Amino acid sequence: MSDVPHTVRRPGPRLPRTGRLLLVALLCVLAVLAVLLLPRLLRGQPERTLTVPEGQRATQIYAAADKALHLPAGSTAKAAKRTHLPLPAEAKGNPEGYLFPATYPISSDTTPASLLTYMVKTAKERLAADGISSYRTVLIASIVQAEADRPADMGKVARVIDNRLAHHMPLQMDSTINYALGRSTLHTSHADTRTKSPYNTYRYPGLPPTPIDNPGADALKAAGAPPAGDWLYFVTVKPGDTRFTADYQKHLRNVREFNEAAAGRR
Repeated sequence: MSDVPHTVRRPGPRLPRTGRLLLVALLCVLAVLAVLLLPRLLRGQPERTLTVPEGQRATQIYAAADKALHLPAGSTAKAAKRTHLPLPAEAKGNPEGYLFPATYPISSDTTPASLLTYMVKTAKERLAADGISSYRTVLIASIVQAEADRPADMGKVARVIDNRLAHHMPLQMDSTINYALGRSTLHTSHADTRTKSPYNTYRYPGLPPTPIDNPGADALKAAGAPPAGDWLYFVTVKPGDTRFTADYQKHLRNVREFNEAAAGRR
């Protein structure tokens, strides 16, 4: 037996029981977070969003998508032409009217084609939920969206459109001329009404060939089920004051009042 004394190993300091429990709980929480978040990170968790306002035209949405995706200008417009989108046959591949206004997630793997497809599928789902299957209804809704001063007027605007079509009257909607000319204004000149474009509803009878923007839910519902009424004319004299009538002479008086109010604002 050696006379050298044995080294006594003393145990190190131990965490109090409460501390050990907190550590275990923390590790459990981290494990759960890892299980939940890792698959999302691997799929490409949305980093940002793109909001499409009601009434925007396809060209505006394409430009916004290019910025959101950090792509050269024109990239989304090109994708719209070469991507087979789930559109009705009447659309002839043109997604105008079917890029539904909403907020869309943008992730690292989002492409112009996938984003446009998501928008069109969202439109089809919303239209189906409201019982709307007609391309004509979407087209009318796009005019309603552009012409109505407020949601409360949308049903009456839709009824005016239906009534004018039923009476074989030209629609004479300034919004369709604005679309033809690529602009947005409240003032339409006589020269504008002579524009040789199928979107000029002063010159050509019936509806324009495609929607003129991407309408929201209120405009779509208004176009799908407009209220009863004999209105044939309307003019927004001032914000919140849109006047509807079936009397042409009364309409002319309303237009004069609009022109006077517009002159006073200049």
